[in-house]
Amino acid sequence: MPTRRQLANAIRALSMDAVQKANSGHPGMPMGMADIAQVLWADHLKHNPGNPGWSDRDRFVLSNGHGSMLLYSLLHLTGYPLTIDDLGNFRQFGSHTAGHPEVDRHLGIETTTGPLGQGLANAVGMALAEKLLAASFNRPGHAIVDHHTYVFLGDGCLMEGVSHEVCSLAGTLKLGKLVCFYDDNGISIDGEVHGWFTDDTPQRFEAYGWHVVPNIDGHDAAAIESAIQAAKADPRPSLICCKTIIGWGSPNKQGTEATHGAPLGDAEVAATRERLGWTAAPFVVPDDIRAGWDARAKGAAVEKTWQQQFGAYRTAHPALAAEFERRQRGELPADWRGKLQEFVAAQIEKPVASATRSSSQQVLNVLGAAIPELLGGSADLTGSNNTNHKLSQSVGAPADGGNYIHYGVREFGMCAIMNGVALHGGFIPYGGTFLVFSDYARNALRMSALMRQRVVLVFTHDSIGLGEDGPTHQPVEHVASLRLIPNMRVWRPCDTVETAVAWGDSIDNVTGPTSLILTRQALPPMPRTPGQVAAIARGGYVLIDSQGAPELVLIATGSEVGLAAEAAKLLTAQGRRVRLVSMPSTSVFDAQDAAYRASVLPAGTKRVAIEAGSRESWWRYVGLDGAVVGMDTFGASAPARKLFEHFGFTAANVAQVAAGLL
Repeated sequence: MPTRRQLANAIRALSMDAVQKANSGHPGMPMGMADIAQVLWADHLKHNPGNPGWSDRDRFVLSNGHGSMLLYSLLHLTGYPLTIDDLGNFRQFGSHTAGHPEVDRHLGIETTTGPLGQGLANAVGMALAEKLLAASFNRPGHAIVDHHTYVFLGDGCLMEGVSHEVCSLAGTLKLGKLVCFYDDNGISIDGEVHGWFTDDTPQRFEAYGWHVVPNIDGHDAAAIESAIQAAKADPRPSLICCKTIIGWGSPNKQGTEATHGAPLGDAEVAATRERLGWTAAPFVVPDDIRAGWDARAKGAAVEKTWQQQFGAYRTAHPALAAEFERRQRGELPADWRGKLQEFVAAQIEKPVASATRSSSQQVLNVLGAAIPELLGGSADLTGSNNTNHKLSQSVGAPADGGNYIHYGVREFGMCAIMNGVALHGGFIPYGGTFLVFSDYARNALRMSALMRQRVVLVFTHDSIGLGEDGPTHQPVEHVASLRLIPNMRVWRPCDTVETAVAWGDSIDNVTGPTSLILTRQALPPMPRTPGQVAAIARGGYVLIDSQGAPELVLIATGSEVGLAAEAAKLLTAQGRRVRLVSMPSTSVFDAQDAAYRASVLPAGTKRVAIEAGSRESWWRYVGLDGAVVGMDTFGASAPARKLFEHFGFTAANVAQVAAGLL
């Protein structure tokens, strides 16, 4: 039977070989953390390579994701469908082994960090989801949700500010099944970190309320085993601080930045193989080593035991079991759409002016009752974002149940945690903050879109319409910038009915995140026919049409739809044939067929777009011979009405701009 060190050396050899062949990559971290990985994956990680999506598996997150060859080596060696050819195609176009993997459940990749720190943040979300699912479904004698989240992380993850946001919250919520391994090798790209990173990390995490195991030898299997046992026994989240040597085994480069982000070189690879006693050819794993790593039989047996336990649970609690299985499949309750349609019908029958943030809360009162897996929250702005609903129950400290999270002033952390919740499964996360603070969360929003996760972002106070708080709080470029993110759906509804449709689309959207852009100020309800209500779901539709073919099309979103309607009346009274198009979602409209788009925006018409934000994204719809009533400056501190007048968002100005085109 191979020794632990020999098994760990398989990771080192495969990592060296793949990086060398690609002439690109990071061999140092996999070589330095190989011993830790061997103990964790061989003796503690609960998983089944034959069923990577098994719901009660442990989650493993590589937050120092540049060392991705460690993960790929582990997945290949333990029996996931990642071949030796895949390892040989490391970092090549179209391969399964990207430089920084995001998520691939089929291959066993839960999530990793490209931007450092976010894997750790995602893991906090996973641990939170596990704890809340357990509170919802476990019953005495039936612990069907009972798994850990394990994280590898490095100095870079801890230097990124998001690590403070999420680890502080994890300690408060006492996420005891979160176990993190800190690769304390003292090296980053620029060299030895003591010149720019001298934090007392153990004391920092103790202050968060974590269980900390300081300064263990990350190359001593017995010390690693003891630390893991202690972490699993503690009710707090755990940080195991592992003193390691980056590039361990490289006789001339270990312990230096030379192993961090570049191939070792053919000569050093050969010298390292000799030092490790690894005689196999590149990309060859000896049979005894391969057998020592193979986790397929063990994983199948562990899952079989759980399936038997779940069978007993189903007998004792059939309704709960059916609900658990539905949520694990990602299926929505059968009646949620009908309840939302009833709400829309009621709004059409008795329309009321409302800020769309308030409209959103009304919709949440319906969805919260119809979709129990909704997991809400806000970054300390619940009363402003209106993200709670009638059935919201705050998640306490510790997190022992509930469906609403008070994230505190942690916008970036909130959005990254929601990504982890979505990746874990069992919940549909949504969270709110002011639109202007989406800047703080920007990279997590990008990762939501890159990983195609169903996350709902509730962004309120959407323009200069928020008024007196002034330009630091008034988003100008933010809606346009969100529209630039691939896979991100953006909705800016003009009233309660459009808000309800936007929420419905965000729940249906399983291919990426949705940003809901909502107002502080009240907006008038728009009259619509049933056909127009149905057309909202297409992202853009004709709200007011002309008598005869239109010569001018006004395009507006959100709070500007009402003033555009007034402008259309002024122009019609002047004898102009004017169409008003409400376009709450350009991304959804752009996905419609060409014939529909042309029916809404007919060729040959002059066009004016109106939005209280950056003008840049609208030229594609109005053309160079059109006009955009928008903003090219920051706002100012004043009442909303005064600001709209000053910046030209009035019916009279829109009519004047349009008349100038005609």
